[in-house]
Amino acid sequence: MQSKRTPLWVVSNIMKWILLSTLLALAILPLVWLFISSLRTNLELQISPFGWPEKFQWVNYSKALHMANLPRLLLNSVIVAAMAVIVNTLVTSMAAFILSREHFKGRDVIYTILTAGVLVPVISFMVPYFSLITKTGLYNTLTALIFVYTAVNIPVSIFLVTAFMKSIPKELEEAAIIDGCGFFKRFSKIILPLSRSGLVTAATFCFIYSWNEFLMAMLLTSSVESRTIQLGIKFFSSQFITDYSSMYAAVIITIIPSVGGYIFLHDKIIGGLTAGGVKG
Repeated sequence: MQSKRTPLWVVSNIMKWILLSTLLALAILPLVWLFISSLRTNLELQISPFGWPEKFQWVNYSKALHMANLPRLLLNSVIVAAMAVIVNTLVTSMAAFILSREHFKGRDVIYTILTAGVLVPVISFMVPYFSLITKTGLYNTLTALIFVYTAVNIPVSIFLVTAFMKSIPKELEEAAIIDGCGFFKRFSKIILPLSRSGLVTAATFCFIYSWNEFLMAMLLTSSVESRTIQLGIKFFSSQFITDYSSMYAAVIITIIPSVGGYIFLHDKIIGGLTAGGVKG
């Protein structure tokens, strides 16, 4: 039996859709404006920032690629983000397996210490990371960025993957032990395959952070050969002039991989985030 649509229900439903539409507009309109602005000239932007381009300036994208050497910076970002994701996933999966499936003295203390890094601002690590990187001779290398991005994302990755692995029924692991599976086989054949959603979630967050990070990349690199795509955006601004059109085109190019990756993997990401929410 359908419930009666009272005036209060109608008003609350209208208010709900107004709120949702407002939030959607706040999220989408800046991206739409950015894309339209990337197809305008600098003169048009100065005269009317919110106008429509008289002619679509697709040449801004080719200018963005060549002015700031974006292809090389894109390659650097791909290498850094991919390697950081691989190393982070490898370390996190092994640590989360021990913390979620094994029982030993001090386990909860270790877990608390590792995940407490989520509460520490990343900017507070700048001086320690800079000192370590320079003393080890890794300054101005992609390896330095890979290690730093991996380390920064370990707390949140362990938090997500450990929660996901805890939600896997213990009976599966017990059955594997009865069948003769040892420690490594339990990890590689049982727990790891069943934890794909959690690992994908952690890997996605690691990739997005590594792709979009700016401060550490600025601090730990000093040449185009080792810099990432986010640092290329500042090349469009000089002391006397800023090429806004090409800069906006470069920004659009830089956000496509992270947005595309999230759209492609959003189902697994949501599944990983909600893991452990229901027990039983």
